Amino acid sequence: MMQSVVITGVSTGIGRSAAEHLLKLGYRVFGSVRQESTAVEMKAHLGESFIPLVFDVTDEPAVAKAKALVEAALAGQTLSALVNNAGIAVAGPLETINTADLRRQLETNLMGPHIVTRAFLPLLGAVKGFSGLPGRIVNVSSIAGRISFPLMGPYAVSKHGLEAYSDSLRRELQVWGIDVIVLGPGAVKTPIWDKAEQNDMSSLAGGPYEVAAKGMMGYAASSAINGLEALVIAKAVEKAITAKRPKARYVLVKNFLIDWWVPAHLPKRLFDAALAKGLGLHRQK
Repeated sequence: MMQSVVITGVSTGIGRSAAEHLLKLGYRVFGSVRQESTAVEMKAHLGESFIPLVFDVTDEPAVAKAKALVEAALAGQTLSALVNNAGIAVAGPLETINTADLRRQLETNLMGPHIVTRAFLPLLGAVKGFSGLPGRIVNVSSIAGRISFPLMGPYAVSKHGLEAYSDSLRRELQVWGIDVIVLGPGAVKTPIWDKAEQNDMSSLAGGPYEVAAKGMMGYAASSAINGLEALVIAKAVEKAITAKRPKARYVLVKNFLIDWWVPAHLPKRLFDAALAKGLGLHRQK
């Protein structure tokens, strides 16, 4: 039987690369997009083994409808994997982020995976009656799920929440034999930070965060050029799905020492001071 996976957010970046990679390996991929036109384009490009699902991860009725379509296609077989990848990035100082923007960040990056996971859990083997091995859940987090950087607070909050959600879920789903694996990438060449409407920091001009905001936008631009290729994350998705004994969490960075080990283990106050100096977060007089 052909193995089947569901991947959310496949229109660009990590999601699209993961879909293309798994299709080449012989998987049937159900991939979520938000626009019907995108679904048509991707179906034409990726072929018969790609089945587009049109839904926003925050829309419970639409997710439930997609789950029914996948269930019918599986014809009694279990789903091999669910990859919760869809997400957005809202940047800016927490002092100035309005409630609506923070709520939108959490709804997409934290509530979205919960809505999708709850819908597809039965197909992964969380009920009796399906044939095949229990499936796996792969949650795409970030180094920001463990390390909070200035002016990335909303995004870090959502990813920290996703990591806690994943840990609790993994421990609970042992009753069904369903594993939960987290991927924690660093900078990746994706357009997630490119949407100006999500990250307009022009209002910070002349204020205490102006210099840091410019540095943050410079970092985002650099990441889009110098970050990991999305294919690296796609191959990690494959490993999380296929490894006999996968890790609970995979760190995916270019320079393990500089990008991960040092910021993760440096005393917090020392790291605070280093970030303040590097970004120009000077105390106001």
